[in-house]
Amino acid sequence: MKKVYYLFSLLGIGILSSCGRGGDRGEVVGVPQRSFRAEVPYGMVYIPAGSFLMGQTDQDVTFSQIAQNKQVTIPPFFMDQTELSNSQYKQFVNWVRDSIAITNYLGDDKYYVKTKGAATTNSNGKKTIDWNYVRTHPVWARGKGKSNPNQQKLSGMYYQGDDRIFDRNEIDVRLLKYNYALVQMREAADHHNEKNRKRSDFILRDTVNVYPDTLVWLTDFSYAANEPMVNGYFSHPAYKNYPVVGVNWRQARAFTVWRTRYNDSYKDAHNLPHRLPYMLPTEAEFEYAARGGRIGTDYPWGGPYIKNSKGCLLANFKPGRGNYTDDGGAYTVNVRSYFPNDYGLYNMAGNVAEWTESAYDESATTFVHDMAPTYTYDAKASDPESAKRKVVKGGSWKDIGYFLQNSTRTYEYQDTAKSYIGFRCVSHFMGRDIRDKR
Repeated sequence: MKKVYYLFSLLGIGILSSCGRGGDRGEVVGVPQRSFRAEVPYGMVYIPAGSFLMGQTDQDVTFSQIAQNKQVTIPPFFMDQTELSNSQYKQFVNWVRDSIAITNYLGDDKYYVKTKGAATTNSNGKKTIDWNYVRTHPVWARGKGKSNPNQQKLSGMYYQGDDRIFDRNEIDVRLLKYNYALVQMREAADHHNEKNRKRSDFILRDTVNVYPDTLVWLTDFSYAANEPMVNGYFSHPAYKNYPVVGVNWRQARAFTVWRTRYNDSYKDAHNLPHRLPYMLPTEAEFEYAARGGRIGTDYPWGGPYIKNSKGCLLANFKPGRGNYTDDGGAYTVNVRSYFPNDYGLYNMAGNVAEWTESAYDESATTFVHDMAPTYTYDAKASDPESAKRKVVKGGSWKDIGYFLQNSTRTYEYQDTAKSYIGFRCVSHFMGRDIRDKR
């Protein structure tokens, strides 16, 4: 039997080989595609699919009835293990800064990708920045004991005239704007049967100033001496691993678009398939991830107290009136502070509250679907303020314990930046749940 088995095995290989050389023989065999193996993106953790009871698990102390219970299902996704840090967001700011410097000020072809014939423009007449060259020849570099060779060309990016202090060269952060476009799929779905509609009708184009509003440390609090936080929180290396704040919802979304493009450019250079875009988590995804797979718990770490059995506080929040320090930090703390929840996520409650993709509606639980629920709306500048509300989850360093609960939902306006709101990203999983071995 063994000999017969091997004979048929060899015969089968021969038949398959001949099919490969001779074409599909008129059969539907699919199109050749690159293989794809799911991988956990850097700095993220895998959140498995599941069903959970979304909404309040404790008494509704505000009697608002805006977080009523609903059983929902969430598909698998990846989520940043921590809040986005100052260092990570600064990579975005520096990329925008360098792009503007190269495109508008330097006029140096060495910073662009060269095509065949040593041309720096493509068939559309546009230039592509060679970021590998930028890494080895930084735009703002200065040699040992020397000034930056590009300094004279870049002088237009510094504050001018009366805006200068002690004649220092400081970048005018008002110039750091990011232009992007994305397809509004929900609107396209709502109007796809209408005649005379073009793809461009559903493309959102936005220009966003990317530098965080550092003055939030003063505007958020009346008569508080927070000037040291204004001067150093985003710029000083002591805070590099602290959560970025002063970023409004539009800036956070712009970051997700840039992060997707940044990753896609690497995939293209190495002939690898793209993963799904980075996004802000929906309200339901955030709450599901915060619960860490636990059922009916008030906080990401489990049952109903913010202290452990030793009396230690489990998050960065406001433990008492006028008391911000008993939890270990007067303001924000390192993004990897305290213990992670059962999914390995840090600070899903406390430290900074976080933007979500979802628009805020008090009655959203009554009309969203029970499969991957969310309510989204891209508000225009001309829309009323009520249409510009975005759901904020998690509570922050300046909030009392109620706002740290998994079910608590509140909002902020999409153009508003705060010293206590940051964000993290998600990327949705493609294919079968990693845990499924069938």
